[in-house]
Amino acid sequence: MPVVIVTDSSSRLPMSLADKYGIAQVPLHVTVADGTEYLEGVDDIPAHVVSSPNTSTSGASLADLRAAYAKAIDMSDGDGVVAVHMSRRLSGTWSAARLASDALDGRVRVVDARSVGVSLGLTTIAAAQAAAGGADCDGVYEAAVRSAATAESLMCVQSLDNLRNSGRLSAAGKLFGSALSIKPILHISDGVLALRERHRTMTKALAKMVDAAVELADGEPVTLGIQHCQNPDLAAEVLAMLTERLDDVTSTLTVDLGPVLGSHVGPGAVGVALAHGLQPMD
Repeated sequence: MPVVIVTDSSSRLPMSLADKYGIAQVPLHVTVADGTEYLEGVDDIPAHVVSSPNTSTSGASLADLRAAYAKAIDMSDGDGVVAVHMSRRLSGTWSAARLASDALDGRVRVVDARSVGVSLGLTTIAAAQAAAGGADCDGVYEAAVRSAATAESLMCVQSLDNLRNSGRLSAAGKLFGSALSIKPILHISDGVLALRERHRTMTKALAKMVDAAVELADGEPVTLGIQHCQNPDLAAEVLAMLTERLDDVTSTLTVDLGPVLGSHVGPGAVGVALAHGLQPMD
């Protein structure tokens, strides 16, 4: 049995890909105003929660992680388990994952993907492809770490309200000031969400995001991930712009950000992730 891969639901991997590579996804949590708690990827979560200021989110629980890891260990038949989770600087999931691994005598190697969303998903696929290719647990771990170190992730949001309400603007508040009508280009830098550029209109921000993605690809083969919050048409436009301009796209993956990440960036957000070294996914 190849090394088994585990991630969390912020990876946004479609079930078809998760099934293809045998990847388990541990759910994150969403809590709404009346106190109802949902499990992402398990429960039917109302679409309106992403725009509600009373929505809160939390990482994967220690109990769920331990259960998923224990099952993966059994499935691996001794070949090992690698868990790839969102940036430790964005969620407590990674810390809980380490505790879960310690409780299982360290039989699970835990990777900080230094990203979230589709970028995390592509790093998880890199690990899964290494496992499918026969790599041992150390080799799979190293493939995931390599992918995480070279991944790039950019995003445009329609409004800063969700980021401000969720506290994700606190560290960069001085950069934004009170100009909450601007359209920023955000990126993941050293595992945290940071401001890359800011523009007056969404059209300009999207054009600049595409330019930046093309520059980051640097003519090399890339796997392209597009993510959006309830905005599939705009995601399709961004995908079309990028595939027209990039020299060598090995595969593409378009995903909705879902209720957890969507509640932080708000409806209308769209982003792009670039991953190097992946084999075609179809």
